Amino acid sequence: MLSRLFAPKVQVSAHCDLPCGVYDPAQARIEAESVKAIQEKYQANEDPHFRARATTIKEERAELAKHHVSVLWSDYFKPPHFEKYPELHQLVNDALKALSAAKGSTDPATGQKALDYIAQIDKIFWETKKG
Repeated sequence: MLSRLFAPKVQVSAHCDLPCGVYDPAQARIEAESVKAIQEKYQANEDPHFRARATTIKEERAELAKHHVSVLWSDYFKPPHFEKYPELHQLVNDALKALSAAKGSTDPATGQKALDYIAQIDKIFWETKKG
């Protein structure tokens, strides 16, 4: 009796956790832009307390960017995308490695490199949304 009372009334299914409309590389780009901006501010400020705080925030933002790129790779992109864009696996790997490098660096060039890879992922992402 209780099992019928609490049984689901509607059963749904999807190929991902939520409808695909929630994915967007902009999330990774915004975090990576923060990383680069913090690296620039770090270079312009000699205060050790500011630099310590900037380093902590930069590392957090880099991890968030890595998370967003990883979610696109594991949840959004599907086998047909990888077939059409065979460079996608390497591109995601390169983006994650670049974000790791930016996480450990105060050089804005490392932040820019991560942004460049994210821009390439963004281009492919929006091409997949057209089809």
